[in-house]
Amino acid sequence: MYRIAMISTHTCPLATLGGKETGGMNVYVRDLSRELGRRGIAVDVFTRQQNPDLPAVSDRLGANCRVIHLPAGPVKPYNKNLVFDHLPEFVEGIVAFAEEEQLTYHVLHSHYWLSGWVALTLRKRWGTPVIQMFHTLGHMKDMVAQRAADREPEVRIQVETDIMARTDWLVAANPLERTQMVQLYGADPARIEVIPGGVDLDLFKPIPPAEARACLGLPADQMVLFVGRIEPLKGIDTLLRAMALVVRDCPNWQERICVCIIGGDPSDEPSAVNVEMERLKRLRAELGIGELVVFMGAQDQDTLNVHYSAAEVVVMPSHYESFGMVALEAMACGTPVIASKVGGLAFTVQDGVTGFLVPDRDPETLAGKIASILHDPALRQRLGAQAMQWAQRYSWPTVADQIVTLYDRVVTRTTPGQIKT
Repeated sequence: MYRIAMISTHTCPLATLGGKETGGMNVYVRDLSRELGRRGIAVDVFTRQQNPDLPAVSDRLGANCRVIHLPAGPVKPYNKNLVFDHLPEFVEGIVAFAEEEQLTYHVLHSHYWLSGWVALTLRKRWGTPVIQMFHTLGHMKDMVAQRAADREPEVRIQVETDIMARTDWLVAANPLERTQMVQLYGADPARIEVIPGGVDLDLFKPIPPAEARACLGLPADQMVLFVGRIEPLKGIDTLLRAMALVVRDCPNWQERICVCIIGGDPSDEPSAVNVEMERLKRLRAELGIGELVVFMGAQDQDTLNVHYSAAEVVVMPSHYESFGMVALEAMACGTPVIASKVGGLAFTVQDGVTGFLVPDRDPETLAGKIASILHDPALRQRLGAQAMQWAQRYSWPTVADQIVTLYDRVVTRTTPGQIKT
């Protein structure tokens, strides 16, 4: 049976979701590792040490899985782009760990560009094949950046280009991402496998909406929900502008509707609120919807199914998403999703079937779709039921089957390309 080195350098799969550097990639690494472990595949997840109080080796992911925290610069949270300067230290930590435990890995499965650099460096030492998944692409993030500060560092583009050329196999979350890899980076399409993300159907399943709302103690009858990182890329400002339009035409909205934003830090202390949170709170006040919108901060993922089930609709107004894990989780709970027609969301959400796709940065169209669901319970029920059915095809066992098949190909060297050094 295989032993996999799962490399998630800058962010830990055990971290609470919704923070600056935590999101869909954490969920992907965590849940894929768990599913592989259930099959008897040994998985060591290597991630950088950020909290000195956490054990160096954790078995919280379950059978056959370990999370190994190794030094890579300061043992505290810091800007992920600075992690690049400390990658050699991280590599040496992995090598030392493997030597101490006398381990040999069959595959290095790396996530994000920082981990891809680590994996290729380890391959020079060990000759172990590398499978790479980026989760987001630097070129795509630059295309939608609204400010110079939102652009990716040049080193990221350089490293991503190198990884595309040299890794044994690339995984794209959908056909569009595969096309972007080829057109923007010159990747070889023969070495790209399209495998979507998955959803934990044991965790994300419908709860009666009234029961879920009572559990959360919601003051309003209807909730519009956003879940994700608090950053400009997520388009939360578009959601706020759309909701200002919705309530303008909705009498007694204070008693009927609330908008819950899950992610980030809800503290009012300036030192604890990032620039984007401050911008969104100012916009909330300017739009006169201060009582409508509640910032709930980061939430444990094991409680998100209650929030999804309590919501009339989940909104993802992102400017770019490589896949859209939140959309899949919400749909598995029987909740329709309204999303921007960008990136992977255009594949994850079926327009008019599991929710709606709307143009990016278009609060008027978004408001119209939100209002249609809020005012039509039958529409909400129909979309939600179809969304739940659609999500079934993304179970982690189904996704893991495809990943293991890829492992088989890479390990047996039936790939079209051989190791490139």
